[in-house]
Amino acid sequence: MKRLTALACAFAAAMSVTATAPAVAQDPGPLRIDITRGVIEPLPIAIPDFVAETPEAAQYARQISDVIAADLVGTGLFREIPPSAHISQVTNFAAPVQYSDWKAINAQGLVTGAVAMGGDGNLVVKFRVFDIYAEAPLGEGLQLGGSTGSWRRIAHKVADVVYSRITGEGGYFDSRAVFVSQSGPKNDRKKRLAIMDYDGANLQYLTDDSYIVFAPRFSPTGNKVLYTSYEAGTPQIMVLDVGTVTRTRLPVAAEAITFAPRFAPDGQSIVYSLSTGTNTDLYRMDINSGQISQLTNTPAIETAPSFSPDGSQIVFESDRSGTQQLYIMPAGGGEARRISSGKGRYGTPVWSPRGDLIAFTKQNEGRFHIGVMRTDGSEERLLTASFLDEGPTWSPNGRVIMFTRESQGTGGESALYTVDISGRNLKRVPTNTGASDPAWSPLLK
Repeated sequence: MKRLTALACAFAAAMSVTATAPAVAQDPGPLRIDITRGVIEPLPIAIPDFVAETPEAAQYARQISDVIAADLVGTGLFREIPPSAHISQVTNFAAPVQYSDWKAINAQGLVTGAVAMGGDGNLVVKFRVFDIYAEAPLGEGLQLGGSTGSWRRIAHKVADVVYSRITGEGGYFDSRAVFVSQSGPKNDRKKRLAIMDYDGANLQYLTDDSYIVFAPRFSPTGNKVLYTSYEAGTPQIMVLDVGTVTRTRLPVAAEAITFAPRFAPDGQSIVYSLSTGTNTDLYRMDINSGQISQLTNTPAIETAPSFSPDGSQIVFESDRSGTQQLYIMPAGGGEARRISSGKGRYGTPVWSPRGDLIAFTKQNEGRFHIGVMRTDGSEERLLTASFLDEGPTWSPNGRVIMFTRESQGTGGESALYTVDISGRNLKRVPTNTGASDPAWSPLLK
């Protein structure tokens, strides 16, 4: 098992976090979820309320442990043992663990923690993870700190460490999603950009609803968002700074119709679609110089480009064969090879951050699906099926996909859903309005 052996985090202010990279070591310990094989029975884990070491910390101690539990249980890989079943009552963070009490209720993992309010008004959170049957801690105890306004981020970071220690995979809880918030009737939807924590909390609107917006995409650092806007009357690509909520237009010819933008992994260039008449090709712009290069030149419609994690290739959709299909080409342009081969139409491909899979939307026999395939087109698997599923986006660790699902009928509504790459654990992401076009951020810094 991978075990994290060191970590130091400091929160300078709410939503501002710095951390040192943890060292990783191999450990043959028995507590391990192999999430690549498809877990059927969730691992039972106990997460007692964190101990409040100062009176002012009591509220945050309870809230932080609740969010940690929700994060872990929400993966479908863990089952929380309810506090009412606990035999041991954790009232002292430093006290030895009574392993026999946790074995008696069939807990396999245990997370304990403590929260204190420092003299500067900031929170200090300590936590430990234990393997009950090995009667040993999983790595060293860790400490995080931050303002009271960042308590949810602290909780997500704790959950990321617990998840990583037990699965050996990177976490994804300390992340956000940008999406299109929708309101009004289906034939007259008002749309605006919004951003939230991955679980729907901390919602913030980034634009108003006076014009149509769609297809937001994060920069590699998560501080900027590309999207397409009808603010000027025709589709134009905009760049929005998340921190200041200011936006500028991508510097291409104002009369050009541009859409479907995406950052390169190094953040130094943008690939996008540009339409002239009935033809749509892919172009790439260097952000610093403004230099533009044309990547495709066919009579087809070519759009929805997505870079490989190393930036060397681009997957995109094209109807050059007569129907929508998926193709891969070098990132600088050149010969493209088709990778989709099943029945139906394929679109909106997105390369996994792990580099091993491509997610896509498939339409076949009146149904829409979210699916994944290897980068050579092999091992296609459909994860969902409904009246309309589309627009996948990957979690930072490449294990979960978020997408749009629209219900049928005149009163139908769009909503965000997630599903893991085994096709399990399909669930709706809570939003206070209709929602579509999600894009998952990298892990926050």
